[in-house]
Amino acid sequence: MNKTLGILGLLVLACVATALINPQFVSAYNLQNVIRWTSLFGILSIGVAFVIITGGIDLSIGSVVGLVGCLLPLLMVEHGFSPAAAIGAVLGLSVAIGLFHGLLITKLGLQPFVVTLCGLLFYRGYARFVTGDQTQGFGTGFETLRGLATGKPTTVATSIAVLAAGALLLEVLRGRREQEGPRRGPLLAAGAVFLAALATGVFDPGGLAQVRAPAPFLIMIVIALAAGLFLNATVGGRYLYAIGRNLTAARYSGIDTDRIVIGAYVACSALAGLGGVLFALDVNSVQPAMHGNFYELYAIAAAVLGGCSLRGGEGTVTGVVIGAAVMRVLYNSINLLEIPTQLEFSIIGAVILLGVAADELVRRTVARRRRGGS
Repeated sequence: MNKTLGILGLLVLACVATALINPQFVSAYNLQNVIRWTSLFGILSIGVAFVIITGGIDLSIGSVVGLVGCLLPLLMVEHGFSPAAAIGAVLGLSVAIGLFHGLLITKLGLQPFVVTLCGLLFYRGYARFVTGDQTQGFGTGFETLRGLATGKPTTVATSIAVLAAGALLLEVLRGRREQEGPRRGPLLAAGAVFLAALATGVFDPGGLAQVRAPAPFLIMIVIALAAGLFLNATVGGRYLYAIGRNLTAARYSGIDTDRIVIGAYVACSALAGLGGVLFALDVNSVQPAMHGNFYELYAIAAAVLGGCSLRGGEGTVTGVVIGAAVMRVLYNSINLLEIPTQLEFSIIGAVILLGVAADELVRRTVARRRRGGS
């Protein structure tokens, strides 16, 4: 909870500071843009969080996004596949990629870093080969399908109210799992008041009640709630954390660790595939050599910034979603504040480093106090 509150505070600080310097930040167009891209990267980040919780890593996410993004218009435009068949094919391929990664890691004992790094190179190269390195796109057709990425079915205020309600539910479940319910009572009560004010329009920061929410935001909410419920309310979720904390102990306690780890990599690649579909529908024109480049770094950074430990065994979906929002707000702030774009990666890298370093210092301080108190 402390990590989630910390990253939420950073998000609020970044939003308020940017809005004060450049009021354009809270314009309807800009908010829709930030929320849409936050949602797309949030889907990728939730997937990689499953892998990181087990103590693994997946560097192939960006290349899977690129491969799926190239194959989808290729199948639909060049080969005449129906939208349902094409989406089913690319998502099936994504699941197969995750299964392949999981089998190599669990059955052959290969390191996740090596397996997914090879995947990063192979899938990017294959995407360029199968398309002849030519730009792929949907042209002016498939407008209904593109609505999955570009549609705006409801308001931001309503969507955030639903997301906040889900986050509160997940925190209640996590509190029960970690036996921290009594300490969370006041915070959850405050969250409920905020949720009611937002849903009724009493509290409407930036005119969110009038801003339409992009369709990917609703898709991310559904995925986030499903992932949160799995992690906090199922035996499989408890097993996932147990494997990340101590793989050997989990194996000796009777957990089928191979099956759980394989499932984590399948979930990660499947969400990368879904993200690839939405990214392709959003941009409409996909370049095989560039599409999805560095997306794995953004996703991993968002997960780590949101509280996932690269040592494994830690992480929450709420924190990951907020981490993804911080990444996109920082990117948007760099553009709005007219900071040289050459400094983009430097600034984002510095913020991530400071956030992770601060979290580590807090963790050590708490650990010392607990040892002193005992």
